[in-house]
Amino acid sequence: MSRAARLGAFIIGTLAILVLGVFIIGGKQYLFSSTYQLKAQFDNVVGLDAGGDVRVGGVHSGTVRSIVLPHKPGENVTVVMDLGRSTHEIIKQDSVATIETEGLLGNQYLAISFGSAGKAEVRDGDTIASQPPLEMSDLFKKTSGILDTSQQAIQNATRATANLDSITAKIDHGQGTVGALVNDRQLYSNLAQTTSAMHDTMTQAQAGATGFNENMEALKHNFLLRGYFKSRGYTDSTELAKYEIERLPQSAPIKEFTYSAKQLFDKHDSAKLKNQKVLNAGGEFLANNQFGFAVIVVSAGMAGDTQKDLVLTEARAMVVREYLVENFGFDDSQLRTLGMGKQTDANSDTGWGTVQIFIYPAGIEIPPNKQTQPAGVSSKATSDQPLRTSAATTPKPQ
Repeated sequence: MSRAARLGAFIIGTLAILVLGVFIIGGKQYLFSSTYQLKAQFDNVVGLDAGGDVRVGGVHSGTVRSIVLPHKPGENVTVVMDLGRSTHEIIKQDSVATIETEGLLGNQYLAISFGSAGKAEVRDGDTIASQPPLEMSDLFKKTSGILDTSQQAIQNATRATANLDSITAKIDHGQGTVGALVNDRQLYSNLAQTTSAMHDTMTQAQAGATGFNENMEALKHNFLLRGYFKSRGYTDSTELAKYEIERLPQSAPIKEFTYSAKQLFDKHDSAKLKNQKVLNAGGEFLANNQFGFAVIVVSAGMAGDTQKDLVLTEARAMVVREYLVENFGFDDSQLRTLGMGKQTDANSDTGWGTVQIFIYPAGIEIPPNKQTQPAGVSSKATSDQPLRTSAATTPKPQ
């Protein structure tokens, strides 16, 4: 082959390689394929450059065409990107652009999340939502702070260990009260006898309290005294505590209704309603609004017997609950009670007490039920008649 022919073949081969390289590079930059543009705005692009990758679902799907600085302080940096048409079906109006780092210290690239199936498709030139990028410098600062805190905790643990060693040594040598107990057998025996005597005393006190509760329950069902309790609106303490919870939740209520006990009940020591229509505003709110659950909280004043006032507040809460459930349409499992007994802040209207309805939003956990039933006592009413309260005979609201 002549020299001219070899030269011509070399030139043609070089041009072919050059054209092939242009097509390969152009293919990565989407120069020879159908594309469309999207935009995203960031406070800081943290090293992202024009020509950088755009990935959809981790797959290279476009390039960063340009990065436009804002015209004035306070505005965002705009990133303009070219994307292949094949991504048009998976990038939606709710897709989000984020600046990611390839590896720990690699190059930055732009990642776009898949959109929701029901959302509209993006159009050429649209601006999609973005998330601020994670800056490695901030991450290193947080890591440094965590390491400093860990070192301080280790130092504190070391000092605590040293103090514990010192205390243990003193106890071993009989110093202090604990050291004397460990090393003096006679002192230990005396303390054990004292503890046993205190335990016996507490056992007797608990037995006395249980007996008192049983006696009170028996008195309520005694046919000679049944009329006394029934005239006050209650006959069975187990029924009174049926819907009672042990405490109020920590969360704040969305609505609160507060009434004076003197407005609602006919006597100072009675659970019979006399003016039940005062409760209608609370009942209408429960019937017409969405809520999680509600609690009727009743308190008594400081005058009177503590045990009787506790039962009285439970009975009043039950009476109010029955009136609201019977006269207003809502899920009665959402309405609980809580009798507080004597309360120093319940002395409105010369010590009659207060009635409050706390209404809580959905999602708040209902506290557990109050366990007041004495062991061995049946939960069924022992009276020959079911529990009757004034709410059962009150007229419907007009």
